[in-house]
Parts: sequence; C-alpha cells; structure tokens
Amino acid sequence: MQKMQQGLHPLDEAGIRREAEAALRDVLSLYEAGDEDVRAALRALLERCHSFGWATTLPFEPTPQGFRQRLLEMSAEDQGRDARDMVANLNGLCGQARDSGVDLRALLLDVAELSSDVDKYGMGSTRVILLRAAGREPSGLW
Repeated sequence: MQKMQQGLHPLDEAGIRREAEAALRDVLSLYEAGDEDVRAALRALLERCHSFGWATTLPFEPTPQGFRQRLLEMSAEDQGRDARDMVANLNGLCGQARDSGVDLRALLLDVAELSSDVDKYGMGSTRVILLRAAGREPSGLW
C-alpha cells in the first residue's frame, strides 16, 4: 500500500518493507494475546515510535480477518497523534466493510475490549470510539 502520493514509500526506499510488516505482525499478535499490561506497553512503544506506525501497515484484505487486523492496528496505535485521523480512518473502514458485506459490529465490540480507556484528546478513549462505531453499525457515519 502506498501512503505517499509521489515517489517510493519510505519502507520501499529503505528496502525494509518485509521486515517492518513482520515486526508489525509480531506486535499485533502480542497485543491481541497479551493482558492489559502488555497491551499498554505496546501502545506506549508505538507512541514513542510514531514514525513506525505512520509508515507501517499490513496489506489489507476485505475479509472479516482483514478488517479485524485493521481494527487491531487502530487499537494498538491508540489514536496516534490525532484522534480525528483515527475517526476518519475508522469511518472509511466501516464504509469498506459495508461495501464488502462484512458485519463489522462484532469485530468492533471485540477489539474495543482490548483497547485503551484513556481519553487522550478529548474525543473519548479508543475503546469509546470503537464502541460508538459499533453502536451505529451498519447504519452510518459520525
């Protein structure tokens, strides 16, 4: 997936896309399997290494597992540097799920349980944002 409009994506330019994606898979596996302390530590790690989160994402598949993977990424990134970006990405993801015929509500509820309760930017915690999205699915956006 290209995140830049022109030129090579930074991971491709550095020749490390495969390694970065493998690292993200490992982080998300630990995040999903870990307890709250592990998830909090991984969220803090991704916050400190925000460029990794900006540059690295996994290839997307419009399947229930693909949508779950995207939600896990959002949960682990914990709103990144701006909750509005997370909400915009979540709205887009919900639309893609509807277009693909995937019921995202159960996935949203499941991943919300793994998510942070900290309201970082005054828009609600990641858990609250995911629960709000689950409450409106499949009927619309914010």
